[in-house]
Amino acid sequence: MKKLIITSIALFFGAIMLSCEKNNDKQDDISGDQSPMGEVGVTVSSSSAEIAGISNFSAFVTGLADGVSSYSASATITNPLFKNMVAGFPGVTINGDVVTITDMKMQQTKEGIKCLSGPGAGVLVKYDSEVGDTYPIGNTGKVRKVVSKSTTDDYSYGFFLIKTIQVEDENMGFLKNTGGILKTTYIANHKFGLVGVRFDYDDGTSVTYPLYTSAQN
Repeated sequence: MKKLIITSIALFFGAIMLSCEKNNDKQDDISGDQSPMGEVGVTVSSSSAEIAGISNFSAFVTGLADGVSSYSASATITNPLFKNMVAGFPGVTINGDVVTITDMKMQQTKEGIKCLSGPGAGVLVKYDSEVGDTYPIGNTGKVRKVVSKSTTDDYSYGFFLIKTIQVEDENMGFLKNTGGILKTTYIANHKFGLVGVRFDYDDGTSVTYPLYTSAQN
């Protein structure tokens, strides 16, 4: 359980906060009109309850230029081992149990979501994709693959059900193969954007972190 908690914290923080180091390399593109979810002042949060040792996750858009949104984010992390592990990452500061990162770069349009370079570079999701479609991850030779797309409202989102498209990630950059992780799955909806991140472990367990954005398409 201790291993699961530490790894869940690391992967959540890595997937949501540390995968987009600033870089000018071109990746697979998304098009479409600017999403309101990428505009200045929009906030992103997770569950108010602690999940596997992480709580109070929040991020907000601090800038928008040429379709690229800049984010700042923070979370309360109670495990000192993990705080020591992330202390040296670019843009990270630690004050007690509060870990923050600044200047994440993302592109969000009404077509989809793209992470701009770093270990998780490339498209996270295109809402009109079909099962089997893939998106390249930087120059790693790995891909993200669409593994499901619901046709009915079958995913719990707050107090109601929504349709989702789910995208598995073959590469977690510096966190790949950490702690028995089998796969990472991004869960998205065309109206609400990224609504969850799930980590599946080789012991059959999984952890899902819900995400809620203050704006929508």
